[in-house]
Amino acid sequence: MWTLCGQGGLVLETITYGATVTRLLVPDRDGHMADVVLGFNDLDSYVADRAYFGAVIGRVAGRMAGAQFTLEGKTYELARNDFPNHLHGGVEGFNKKTWIASPTTRRGGAPSLRLTYCSPDGEEGYPGMVTAAVQYTVTDDNTFLVETKAISDQPTPLSLTVHPYFHLGGEGTGSIADHELQINADEFVLIDERLTPLGRTGSVIGRSNDFRQLRHLGDAIPFLFQNHGDLYHVRGTKLKGARSKPVAAARLVHPASGRILDVSTTDAYIQLYTGAGLDGSVIGKSGARYARHAGLSLECEGYPDGENASSMGDILLRPGEIRQQTTAYAFSMRH
Repeated sequence: MWTLCGQGGLVLETITYGATVTRLLVPDRDGHMADVVLGFNDLDSYVADRAYFGAVIGRVAGRMAGAQFTLEGKTYELARNDFPNHLHGGVEGFNKKTWIASPTTRRGGAPSLRLTYCSPDGEEGYPGMVTAAVQYTVTDDNTFLVETKAISDQPTPLSLTVHPYFHLGGEGTGSIADHELQINADEFVLIDERLTPLGRTGSVIGRSNDFRQLRHLGDAIPFLFQNHGDLYHVRGTKLKGARSKPVAAARLVHPASGRILDVSTTDAYIQLYTGAGLDGSVIGKSGARYARHAGLSLECEGYPDGENASSMGDILLRPGEIRQQTTAYAFSMRH
């Protein structure tokens, strides 16, 4: 286990299995610390986990329609691990791999941990050998910074994300229904009844998934499709080509504790997942069962089905290209 501590009080713990964030301690308005991410106390539970608690997702985060794509005239068949689609990189994606960790410091002296993984050609059906790195940094202003970098020796789809489940009141303390959420997006990706992305967007205006203004999640979740959450195109991001600086994507507020989480990213999309699939069968690190909506994820990523709908965003990593993305989870307090 590796621990990063910032001068502002933020503490991050991670393990090399899945490059998983296992603990994130954040002060509230009174200075009391709480662990705001769901997870476990032991490695065996992470190995058995199928909810992606805190892990890095790859090669492609999200759902790929029909579990296949065509590249340079060849069709690649992938695991239908979320039938009929391919989800989060397959049966044993990057979340099930052991990464190599090396401590470092970011400019300004902030403590960082760099984790690397080399994915061989053909792993989970994907072409090319990919070398991926994720760098976690804890800054003195209580920002958890996630920077990813990847190269490949063949063209291959690639879109990484990190998948913590947040509960700003502290993990294991109940539902996220008492949180407020804002997402800086005017459009979301249309899906079918199997959550398959359909290659086009719709306006959030007049719909139940409109989070352009802060909304109480307890009021919003019952009206979301399957109570699940959608994939949103972040306002101000480009569908093709990388941004050099993150833009504001979302804000999560927990009025009772005063904790605020601001998410910014260079990625074009952010996936809201409300923890609708949690069913109480999993016992977390504090001994509490993780019931439905015990935590929510705000996953910054590319368009997962980009190889089947290139107009929605290019996620193809080409030889000689370095793919870099940044997501910042910045914590503050409402007094």
